[in-house]
Amino acid sequence: MTGFLRPADSPAGRRAWLAGLCEDIPKAGSKNELLDMIDSALSVSEPEGDPGTLESLSKRYRDRLDDVGGIHDRVQKVAGKGLPEVWVGDTSVLASDGVAAAGRAVLQMAEAFQGGAGALLRLADALADAQRQDAEGRGKMAQAKTTLGGRDGFFDDWHEDDEEEFDRLTARFFASDGITLMHKAAVAAEEAVRVAARDLNKWATEARAGKMDTGELTAVDRLMLADTGASNAPTELNEILSSSDLERAGRRMDQLNKADEAAMERMLSQAGSPEERAYLMKALAAGHSVKEIETFQGKINGKDPEWLRRHLTPVVTAEDSMEDEGLADDGSANNKDYVQFHDQLWIQGGDGSEGTCVASSTVNARAMLDPIYALDLTGGPSGQEDDPKAFRERLVAEQHRLHEEGDGGDDWTGMGQEGQERIADSTLGSATGDDYRRHDVDSADQRRAVLDDVQKAVAEGKPVPVDVKGDDGAHAMMIIGQEGDMLQIYNPWGTTTWVSEDDFVNGNMGKASNNELNDAYQVYVPE
Repeated sequence: MTGFLRPADSPAGRRAWLAGLCEDIPKAGSKNELLDMIDSALSVSEPEGDPGTLESLSKRYRDRLDDVGGIHDRVQKVAGKGLPEVWVGDTSVLASDGVAAAGRAVLQMAEAFQGGAGALLRLADALADAQRQDAEGRGKMAQAKTTLGGRDGFFDDWHEDDEEEFDRLTARFFASDGITLMHKAAVAAEEAVRVAARDLNKWATEARAGKMDTGELTAVDRLMLADTGASNAPTELNEILSSSDLERAGRRMDQLNKADEAAMERMLSQAGSPEERAYLMKALAAGHSVKEIETFQGKINGKDPEWLRRHLTPVVTAEDSMEDEGLADDGSANNKDYVQFHDQLWIQGGDGSEGTCVASSTVNARAMLDPIYALDLTGGPSGQEDDPKAFRERLVAEQHRLHEEGDGGDDWTGMGQEGQERIADSTLGSATGDDYRRHDVDSADQRRAVLDDVQKAVAEGKPVPVDVKGDDGAHAMMIIGQEGDMLQIYNPWGTTTWVSEDDFVNGNMGKASNNELNDAYQVYVPE
């Protein structure tokens, strides 16, 4: 402890203060010292929140499920009537496709209400338990104060007889028990709030239909764009437009002049598939001009969805990608997905031999954000190439360009913090509109503190660079997804895998690389 000052007025500050008292109270050597510590503990506020209000909010969410169920029934009736092959909306969406998308959107809405209700109810229960535990701890603290009685005067504190020592030790026992309960309550409450915030943020991003807030497209157009995923992959894990893409694309549509707006609507109506339309809007979300998007459409117009996925979506997440298949001998997860264009991996140096991990992970992340950038790499200047060897040459050249932009080391090895932050801003931030900031996370507490910001960013579709280290070196990877308590990691050795929150916090990041690179020590979070 650093003296008996007022504890920091935040959940993390209160938890840390109580943790310090857990160490100090059992060692209190005098009556007055113990009384000071007890008063310091009791000055910490109890776990905040009203479980009753949270339960009421949870019930309101659950009650909305009946309304959503009725909407879904009506949509299903329309879908079952055999709709004619008519076009609707401003972008020539088939009516049958629009109704199917509406049905899926209603199901997503129901899942969001159900998930939100469950998150609030779990939070209410956890807070009620923490508050009961905290109250029990405070009761023991009060018992300790009663046992001690009043403070000793200056001369009284010089001598302690047997009875006074017995009272002090008895009080110290009660106080030690009480502070342990208060600390456990603070930890439980803080974790419950963090988990609830994580889950509610995720459910908010999953409710995608309303993210594209623009009056320039009809509701059915916006619905279809939100509903479209990469070809031959589970849509819910591979939406082409992330929630932040949808928001940015809608905002940019509203900012277009009349001529550009008409050009965008014309391109969308001429698109050969829902996937093509979604990639056009993703290009708009990434900050490209309408003229650049017109050139882009000239390269992809009419391509089949599988061609589009191969050229424009480097990372595809498999249905079973989160299954636990154990660890390999090197400590990495057995369940990995390969990131590749045909048989060529998106890998540093083209074969894994170079140390351009910072630049290489950034290249892949930008390709996930920007389909025009991705096509430049996979399809070449014409956009029509489908050759993995030519792709490899362009990929390595772009990795080298970014490595040099970030002042990476000679022989394609290493990059400093300033360079990494600079290329995160220039390459990722230019697509998302965010400024990336470095956070040093050298301890479990620091990693836990930044976890909320990391999860919120990737849930919205914004990649987060993460650096890991071991005794003999360091490596840069990219956090690219979040589902529940799992984080999806792209490793520029050409793979993706999932690690848990606990893995990130407690030094088990080797599952995404190997057991020589376990500790996350830096993340770069968009702000």
